[in-house]
Amino acid sequence: MKNGQQFMRIVLFFDLPVTTKVARRHYTRFHAFLLRDGYDMLQFSVYSRLCNGMDQSQKHLVRIEQNLPPEGSIRTLCLTDKQFGRMQHWIGAPTQHEKKVTSQQLILL
Repeated sequence: MKNGQQFMRIVLFFDLPVTTKVARRHYTRFHAFLLRDGYDMLQFSVYSRLCNGMDQSQKHLVRIEQNLPPEGSIRTLCLTDKQFGRMQHWIGAPTQHEKKVTSQQLILL
């Protein structure tokens, strides 16, 4: 962390309609955008992305806004990586995405 910047996490929750062919196309485009932009799936319709500081988080929030589908509900929550690390997982085993390198390990590299 340089200049006191903290690693941040954007947690994105979405509920998009898939009842018509057009709605499914919008869902597919938004989902593909999330993957291209570096988001990892935490659960169905819940994605997370690691950012280097609040400035980069804001940049990615703008990118989300630029790629919004015309219908549905999308919410974001910005957390420090430390806050995100306090998340408790109650049922099942962590997914492969959750087992990825943490920001603490990135600092050591």
